[in-house]
Amino acid sequence: MIVVMQHGASEPQIQHVIERIRQLGLTEHLSRGEFRTVIGAVGDKRPEHQTILEAIDGVEQVVPIMKPYKLASREFHPVDSQVDVGGVTIGGGGVVLIAGPCAVENRQSLHTIAEAARAGGAAILRGGAFKPRTSPYSFQGLGLDGLKMLREVGDEFGMPVVTEVVAVKDVELVARYADMIQIGARNVQNFNLLSEVGMTGKPVFLKRGFATTIGEYLMSAEYVLSQGNRKLVLCERGIKTFETELRFTFDVSAVPVIKHNTHLPIFVDPSHACGRREFVTALALAGVAAGADGVMVEIHNCPEEAMCDGPQALLPEMFADLARRLADVAKAVGKELVPPGPRGRAGGKDHGERGAQIN
Repeated sequence: MIVVMQHGASEPQIQHVIERIRQLGLTEHLSRGEFRTVIGAVGDKRPEHQTILEAIDGVEQVVPIMKPYKLASREFHPVDSQVDVGGVTIGGGGVVLIAGPCAVENRQSLHTIAEAARAGGAAILRGGAFKPRTSPYSFQGLGLDGLKMLREVGDEFGMPVVTEVVAVKDVELVARYADMIQIGARNVQNFNLLSEVGMTGKPVFLKRGFATTIGEYLMSAEYVLSQGNRKLVLCERGIKTFETELRFTFDVSAVPVIKHNTHLPIFVDPSHACGRREFVTALALAGVAAGADGVMVEIHNCPEEAMCDGPQALLPEMFADLARRLADVAKAVGKELVPPGPRGRAGGKDHGERGAQIN
Protein backbone atom coordinates (compact mmCIF):
# COMPACT_ATOMS: atom_id res chain seq x y z
CA MET A 1 0.00 0.00 0.00
CA ILE A 2 0.95 3.64 -0.47
CA VAL A 3 0.08 6.07 2.31
CA VAL A 4 -0.15 9.57 0.84
CA MET A 5 0.21 12.23 3.53
CA GLN A 6 -1.64 15.53 3.34
CA HIS A 7 0.21 18.58 2.07
CA GLY A 8 1.90 20.13 5.08
CA ALA A 9 1.64 17.02 7.26
CA SER A 10 3.79 17.45 10.36
CA GLU A 11 6.79 15.31 11.23
CA PRO A 12 5.03 13.85 14.31
CA GLN A 13 2.12 12.80 12.06
CA ILE A 14 4.51 11.14 9.63
CA GLN A 15 6.33 9.33 12.41
CA HIS A 16 3.03 8.15 13.90
CA VAL A 17 2.04 6.60 10.57
CA ILE A 18 5.42 4.85 10.39
CA GLU A 19 4.98 3.52 13.93
CA ARG A 20 1.48 2.24 13.10
CA ILE A 21 2.74 0.54 9.92
CA ARG A 22 5.32 -1.32 11.98
CA GLN A 23 2.69 -2.34 14.53
CA LEU A 24 0.70 -3.92 11.69
CA GLY A 25 3.71 -6.09 10.85
CA LEU A 26 4.56 -4.17 7.68
CA THR A 27 7.77 -2.45 6.58
CA GLU A 28 7.75 1.26 5.82
CA HIS A 29 9.60 2.97 2.96
CA LEU A 30 9.60 6.74 3.20
CA SER A 31 9.67 8.97 0.12
CA ARG A 32 9.62 12.74 0.66
CA GLY A 33 8.54 14.72 -2.39
CA GLU A 34 8.44 18.45 -2.98
CA PHE A 35 4.73 18.68 -2.17
CA ARG A 36 3.79 15.33 -0.63
CA THR A 37 5.32 12.71 1.63
CA VAL A 38 4.55 9.15 0.56
CA ILE A 39 5.05 6.11 2.78
CA GLY A 40 5.10 2.64 1.29
CA ALA A 41 3.76 -0.13 3.54
CA VAL A 42 5.11 -3.43 2.28
CA GLY A 43 4.45 -6.92 3.61
CA ASP A 44 1.63 -9.37 4.22
CA LYS A 45 -1.22 -6.87 4.29
CA ARG A 46 -4.84 -7.55 5.31
CA PRO A 47 -8.02 -5.80 4.11
CA GLU A 48 -8.44 -3.97 7.42
CA HIS A 49 -4.96 -2.44 7.22
CA GLN A 50 -6.06 0.13 4.66
CA THR A 51 -8.99 1.26 6.83
CA ILE A 52 -6.75 1.59 9.91
CA LEU A 53 -4.20 3.74 8.11
CA GLU A 54 -6.82 5.92 6.41
CA ALA A 55 -8.16 6.89 9.85
CA ILE A 56 -4.87 8.40 11.05
CA ASP A 57 -4.65 12.18 11.30
CA GLY A 58 -2.62 13.70 8.47
CA VAL A 59 -3.27 10.88 5.98
CA GLU A 60 -4.83 12.00 2.70
CA GLN A 61 -5.39 8.58 1.12
CA VAL A 62 -4.19 4.98 1.12
CA VAL A 63 -3.74 3.41 -2.31
CA PRO A 64 -3.15 -0.31 -2.90
CA ILE A 65 -0.15 -1.11 -5.11
CA MET A 66 -1.35 -3.52 -7.79
CA LYS A 67 2.07 -4.58 -9.08
CA PRO A 68 3.78 -7.50 -7.31
CA TYR A 69 6.98 -5.44 -7.29
CA LYS A 70 6.02 -2.74 -4.80
CA LEU A 71 9.11 -0.58 -4.30
CA ALA A 72 10.16 -0.73 -7.95
CA SER A 73 6.76 0.33 -9.25
CA ARG A 74 5.83 3.79 -10.48
CA GLU A 75 2.76 3.59 -8.26
CA PHE A 76 5.09 3.89 -5.26
CA HIS A 77 7.55 6.34 -6.83
CA PRO A 78 6.07 8.26 -9.81
CA VAL A 79 9.19 10.39 -10.39
CA ASP A 80 12.23 8.93 -12.16
CA SER A 81 14.97 7.95 -9.72
CA GLN A 82 18.51 9.25 -9.99
CA VAL A 83 21.53 7.29 -8.80
CA ASP A 84 24.88 8.87 -7.94
CA VAL A 85 27.89 6.69 -8.78
CA GLY A 86 31.11 8.33 -7.62
CA GLY A 87 29.89 11.75 -8.68
CA VAL A 88 28.27 10.60 -11.95
CA THR A 89 24.48 10.99 -11.99
CA ILE A 90 22.52 8.23 -13.71
CA GLY A 91 18.98 9.22 -14.65
CA GLY A 92 17.52 12.71 -14.76
CA GLY A 93 17.95 13.58 -18.41
CA GLY A 94 21.51 12.47 -19.15
CA VAL A 95 22.89 9.49 -21.06
CA VAL A 96 25.85 7.86 -19.33
CA LEU A 97 28.45 5.75 -21.11
CA ILE A 98 30.08 2.84 -19.26
CA ALA A 99 33.00 1.22 -21.08
CA GLY A 100 35.97 -1.03 -20.49
CA PRO A 101 37.20 -4.58 -21.03
CA CYS A 102 35.13 -7.68 -20.37
CA ALA A 103 37.82 -8.82 -17.92
CA VAL A 104 40.72 -7.14 -16.17
CA GLU A 105 43.70 -8.95 -17.70
CA ASN A 106 46.75 -6.94 -16.65
CA ARG A 107 47.48 -3.39 -15.54
CA GLN A 108 49.07 -2.19 -18.79
CA SER A 109 46.15 -3.34 -20.93
CA LEU A 110 43.59 -1.93 -18.49
CA HIS A 111 45.39 1.43 -18.42
CA THR A 112 45.41 1.64 -22.22
CA ILE A 113 41.73 0.71 -22.46
CA ALA A 114 40.69 3.12 -19.70
CA GLU A 115 42.53 5.95 -21.43
CA ALA A 116 40.64 5.20 -24.64
CA ALA A 117 37.34 4.89 -22.78
CA ARG A 118 37.74 8.27 -21.12
CA ALA A 119 38.96 9.95 -24.30
CA GLY A 120 35.97 8.54 -26.18
CA GLY A 121 33.46 9.87 -23.66
CA ALA A 122 32.90 7.16 -21.04
CA ALA A 123 32.11 8.48 -17.57
CA ILE A 124 32.36 5.12 -15.77
CA LEU A 125 34.93 2.33 -16.18
CA ARG A 126 33.86 -1.31 -16.27
CA GLY A 127 35.98 -4.45 -15.93
CA GLY A 128 35.47 -7.94 -14.56
CA ALA A 129 37.63 -9.23 -11.71
CA PHE A 130 35.36 -12.25 -11.15
CA LYS A 131 34.01 -13.86 -14.32
CA PRO A 132 31.15 -16.39 -14.38
CA ARG A 133 32.06 -18.63 -17.32
CA THR A 134 30.15 -21.48 -18.94
CA SER A 135 33.24 -23.67 -18.91
CA PRO A 136 35.15 -24.31 -15.66
CA TYR A 137 38.34 -24.28 -17.75
CA SER A 138 37.86 -20.75 -19.08
CA PHE A 139 39.51 -17.68 -17.58
CA GLN A 140 37.68 -16.89 -14.31
CA GLY A 141 39.21 -13.47 -13.63
CA LEU A 142 42.06 -12.20 -11.46
CA GLY A 143 39.98 -11.79 -8.31
CA LEU A 144 41.50 -9.46 -5.70
CA ASP A 145 44.41 -8.49 -7.96
CA GLY A 146 41.91 -7.49 -10.64
CA LEU A 147 39.93 -5.40 -8.16
CA LYS A 148 43.06 -3.55 -7.09
CA MET A 149 44.05 -2.81 -10.69
CA LEU A 150 40.56 -1.60 -11.55
CA ARG A 151 40.47 0.70 -8.53
CA GLU A 152 43.92 2.15 -9.18
CA VAL A 153 43.27 2.81 -12.87
CA GLY A 154 39.82 4.22 -12.17
CA ASP A 155 41.31 6.62 -9.62
CA GLU A 156 44.04 7.68 -12.02
CA PHE A 157 41.55 8.62 -14.74
CA GLY A 158 38.91 10.01 -12.39
CA MET A 159 36.39 7.34 -13.39
CA PRO A 160 34.10 5.51 -10.95
CA VAL A 161 34.31 1.75 -11.47
CA VAL A 162 31.70 -1.00 -11.79
CA THR A 163 32.52 -4.68 -11.52
CA GLU A 164 30.58 -7.91 -11.11
CA VAL A 165 30.22 -10.05 -8.00
CA VAL A 166 29.29 -13.70 -8.51
CA ALA A 167 29.26 -15.13 -4.97
CA VAL A 168 27.86 -14.02 -1.62
CA LYS A 169 31.22 -14.62 0.04
CA ASP A 170 32.86 -11.99 -2.21
CA VAL A 171 30.31 -9.18 -1.75
CA GLU A 172 32.17 -7.42 1.07
CA LEU A 173 35.47 -7.62 -0.83
CA VAL A 174 34.02 -6.24 -4.07
CA ALA A 175 32.20 -3.47 -2.17
CA ARG A 176 35.54 -2.22 -0.79
CA TYR A 177 36.89 -1.51 -4.26
CA ALA A 178 33.90 -0.83 -6.53
CA ASP A 179 31.78 2.31 -6.78
CA MET A 180 28.98 0.19 -8.24
CA ILE A 181 28.39 -3.56 -7.92
CA GLN A 182 27.13 -5.48 -10.93
CA ILE A 183 24.84 -8.51 -10.79
CA GLY A 184 25.11 -10.34 -14.10
CA ALA A 185 22.46 -12.11 -16.13
CA ARG A 186 23.28 -15.53 -14.70
CA ASN A 187 22.64 -14.32 -11.15
CA VAL A 188 19.51 -12.25 -11.76
CA GLN A 189 17.48 -14.70 -9.65
CA ASN A 190 20.17 -15.52 -7.12
CA PHE A 191 18.04 -14.03 -4.35
CA ASN A 192 20.58 -14.49 -1.56
CA LEU A 193 23.16 -12.59 -3.61
CA LEU A 194 20.67 -9.83 -4.47
CA SER A 195 19.80 -9.31 -0.81
CA GLU A 196 23.44 -9.32 0.26
CA VAL A 197 24.39 -6.73 -2.35
CA GLY A 198 21.38 -4.64 -1.37
CA MET A 199 22.61 -4.52 2.23
CA THR A 200 25.94 -2.94 1.24
CA GLY A 201 24.25 0.37 0.39
CA LYS A 202 26.41 0.58 -2.73
CA PRO A 203 24.89 1.42 -6.13
CA VAL A 204 23.84 -1.79 -7.87
CA PHE A 205 23.81 -2.51 -11.63
CA LEU A 206 21.36 -5.36 -12.27
CA LYS A 207 21.29 -7.06 -15.66
CA ARG A 208 18.22 -8.82 -16.99
CA GLY A 209 18.57 -12.58 -17.41
CA PHE A 210 18.47 -13.99 -20.92
CA ALA A 211 15.36 -16.07 -20.05
CA THR A 212 13.78 -13.66 -17.57
CA THR A 213 10.46 -11.95 -18.20
CA ILE A 214 10.17 -8.26 -17.40
CA GLY A 215 7.92 -9.07 -14.45
CA GLU A 216 10.41 -11.57 -13.04
CA TYR A 217 13.22 -9.09 -13.61
CA LEU A 218 11.50 -6.36 -11.64
CA MET A 219 10.79 -8.80 -8.81
CA SER A 220 14.56 -9.41 -8.68
CA ALA A 221 15.03 -5.64 -8.44
CA GLU A 222 12.63 -5.71 -5.51
CA TYR A 223 15.07 -7.88 -3.54
CA VAL A 224 17.69 -5.13 -3.68
CA LEU A 225 15.21 -2.37 -2.90
CA SER A 226 13.69 -4.31 -0.01
CA GLN A 227 17.02 -4.04 1.82
CA GLY A 228 16.62 -0.27 1.91
CA ASN A 229 18.98 0.28 -1.04
CA ARG A 230 17.42 2.68 -3.56
CA LYS A 231 20.62 3.01 -5.62
CA LEU A 232 19.59 0.54 -8.30
CA VAL A 233 20.14 0.69 -12.06
CA LEU A 234 18.68 -1.85 -14.49
CA CYS A 235 20.19 -3.10 -17.75
CA GLU A 236 18.69 -4.83 -20.81
CA ARG A 237 21.35 -7.13 -22.33
CA GLY A 238 19.46 -9.40 -24.72
CA ILE A 239 17.25 -12.47 -24.35
CA LYS A 240 17.13 -15.98 -25.80
CA THR A 241 14.71 -16.46 -28.71
CA PHE A 242 14.50 -18.83 -31.67
CA GLU A 243 16.88 -16.57 -33.64
CA THR A 244 20.41 -17.96 -34.01
CA GLU A 245 22.09 -15.34 -36.19
CA LEU A 246 23.33 -13.41 -33.17
CA ARG A 247 24.29 -14.40 -29.63
CA PHE A 248 21.03 -13.05 -28.16
CA THR A 249 18.05 -10.99 -29.33
CA PHE A 250 18.22 -7.36 -28.24
CA ASP A 251 14.82 -6.63 -26.68
CA VAL A 252 14.64 -2.90 -27.35
CA SER A 253 10.94 -2.94 -26.45
CA ALA A 254 11.93 -3.73 -22.86
CA VAL A 255 13.32 -0.21 -22.45
CA PRO A 256 10.04 1.76 -22.81
CA VAL A 257 8.06 -0.98 -21.04
CA ILE A 258 10.37 -0.91 -18.03
CA LYS A 259 10.40 2.91 -18.05
CA HIS A 260 6.59 2.79 -17.99
CA ASN A 261 6.39 0.29 -15.11
CA THR A 262 9.22 1.47 -12.87
CA HIS A 263 11.01 4.62 -11.75
CA LEU A 264 14.46 2.98 -11.93
CA PRO A 265 17.05 4.05 -14.54
CA ILE A 266 17.75 1.54 -17.29
CA PHE A 267 20.82 0.91 -19.45
CA VAL A 268 21.34 -1.22 -22.52
CA ASP A 269 24.29 -3.54 -23.12
CA PRO A 270 24.50 -4.11 -26.88
CA SER A 271 27.85 -5.92 -26.60
CA HIS A 272 26.31 -8.94 -24.89
CA ALA A 273 23.08 -8.62 -26.81
CA CYS A 274 24.67 -9.38 -30.18
CA GLY A 275 28.17 -10.70 -29.50
CA ARG A 276 29.58 -9.05 -32.65
CA ARG A 277 31.20 -5.64 -32.66
CA GLU A 278 29.86 -4.64 -36.09
CA PHE A 279 26.30 -4.44 -34.72
CA VAL A 280 27.00 -2.86 -31.33
CA THR A 281 26.69 0.78 -32.46
CA ALA A 282 23.31 0.29 -34.17
CA LEU A 283 21.83 -1.40 -31.11
CA ALA A 284 23.24 1.23 -28.75
CA LEU A 285 21.66 4.01 -30.81
CA ALA A 286 18.34 2.15 -30.83
CA GLY A 287 18.46 1.76 -27.04
CA VAL A 288 18.99 5.47 -26.41
CA ALA A 289 16.32 6.37 -28.96
CA ALA A 290 13.93 4.09 -27.03
CA GLY A 291 14.64 5.97 -23.80
CA ALA A 292 17.63 4.29 -22.15
CA ASP A 293 19.50 6.29 -19.52
CA GLY A 294 22.86 4.88 -20.54
CA VAL A 295 24.87 2.37 -22.52
CA MET A 296 27.41 -0.20 -21.34
CA VAL A 297 29.83 -1.52 -23.95
CA GLU A 298 33.01 -3.54 -24.01
CA ILE A 299 36.12 -2.12 -25.62
CA HIS A 300 39.63 -3.50 -26.07
CA ASN A 301 42.81 -2.20 -27.64
CA CYS A 302 43.58 -5.65 -29.10
CA PRO A 303 40.43 -7.82 -29.20
CA GLU A 304 42.23 -10.81 -30.72
CA GLU A 305 44.26 -11.09 -27.53
CA ALA A 306 41.31 -10.58 -25.17
CA MET A 307 40.88 -13.41 -22.66
CA CYS A 308 37.10 -13.40 -23.11
CA ASP A 309 34.49 -11.95 -25.49
CA GLY A 310 36.98 -10.47 -27.95
CA PRO A 311 34.58 -10.60 -30.95
CA GLN A 312 32.13 -8.18 -29.29
CA ALA A 313 34.70 -5.66 -28.03
CA LEU A 314 34.87 -2.34 -29.85
CA LEU A 315 38.20 -0.92 -30.91
CA PRO A 316 38.95 2.53 -29.41
CA GLU A 317 38.22 4.36 -32.66
CA MET A 318 34.90 2.52 -33.00
CA PHE A 319 33.98 3.51 -29.46
CA ALA A 320 34.79 7.17 -30.11
CA ASP A 321 32.54 7.09 -33.18
CA LEU A 322 29.78 5.44 -31.14
CA ALA A 323 29.99 8.18 -28.51
CA ARG A 324 29.74 10.93 -31.13
CA ARG A 325 26.68 9.35 -32.69
CA LEU A 326 25.09 8.69 -29.31
CA ALA A 327 25.43 12.37 -28.45
CA ASP A 328 23.40 13.23 -31.56
CA VAL A 329 20.67 10.68 -30.75
CA ALA A 330 20.55 11.80 -27.12
CA LYS A 331 20.05 15.39 -28.24
CA ALA A 332 17.28 14.31 -30.61
CA VAL A 333 15.31 12.78 -27.70
CA GLY A 334 15.88 15.70 -25.36
CA LYS A 335 18.87 14.36 -23.44
CA GLU A 336 22.61 14.91 -23.43
CA LEU A 337 25.66 12.71 -23.10
CA VAL A 338 27.16 12.96 -19.60
CA PRO A 339 30.89 13.83 -19.93
CA PRO A 340 33.66 12.21 -17.85
CA GLY A 341 34.56 13.92 -14.57
CA PRO A 342 37.90 15.60 -13.83
CA ARG A 343 41.08 13.56 -13.77
CA GLY A 344 42.23 12.35 -10.36
CA ARG A 345 40.84 10.12 -7.65
CA ALA A 346 37.25 9.17 -8.45
CA GLY A 347 34.91 10.68 -5.88
CA GLY A 348 37.86 11.75 -3.73
CA LYS A 349 37.61 8.59 -1.62
CA ASP A 350 40.15 6.13 -0.34
CA HIS A 351 39.60 2.49 -1.22
CA GLY A 352 40.73 -1.04 -0.68
CA GLU A 353 43.00 -2.18 2.11
CA ARG A 354 43.74 1.46 3.04
CA GLY A 355 40.74 1.43 5.33
CA ALA A 356 37.73 2.11 3.08
CA GLN A 357 34.32 1.61 4.65
CA ILE A 358 31.29 0.05 3.01
CA ASN A 359 28.69 2.80 2.70
